[in-house]
Amino acid sequence: MPPVQELPIRDIHLPETIGWFPPAMGWWFIAILIPVSTYFLIALIQRLLQKTAIKDAKKLLKQLQANDSLTPLEKVCELSMLLRRVAISHSPDLDIGGLTGRAWLDYLDSSLKNAPFKNGIGRCLANAPYQKELSPDVDLAALFQLAQTWLNAQHSNSRRHKKSA
Repeated sequence: MPPVQELPIRDIHLPETIGWFPPAMGWWFIAILIPVSTYFLIALIQRLLQKTAIKDAKKLLKQLQANDSLTPLEKVCELSMLLRRVAISHSPDLDIGGLTGRAWLDYLDSSLKNAPFKNGIGRCLANAPYQKELSPDVDLAALFQLAQTWLNAQHSNSRRHKKSA
């Protein structure tokens, strides 16, 4: 019998440990999904809040117009404050809270044609909070209609900005 040769057998080798990189496909999916979904959620919340602010302002405008316990001067002052609150919530990146007089009217006219605030009935909004009596030539119905038109313009401007973004 021939002599038995030993076979060159090696001991069992364990595989290398699995590294942390590259991660599995599921982790890549989650890493992309979280920032994208966060962005869209924030955009959705901002859009809903803008629409809600304008809708609430329209309701407050109707309540203010129907409120008979206020004098015409008080109504004009309240209307000016309402428009300012809407402007601040609609464009928080601008310094609207500090605008007064002509600058305030210019801002209001920026979303309307023919400058009805600066050249029309709306110019009383700049001076009314500082007067003791309202000028007799102020037509409150026309002023409230102008405010309604401005609110509608803000609603349509927010749609245009969303489409262009």
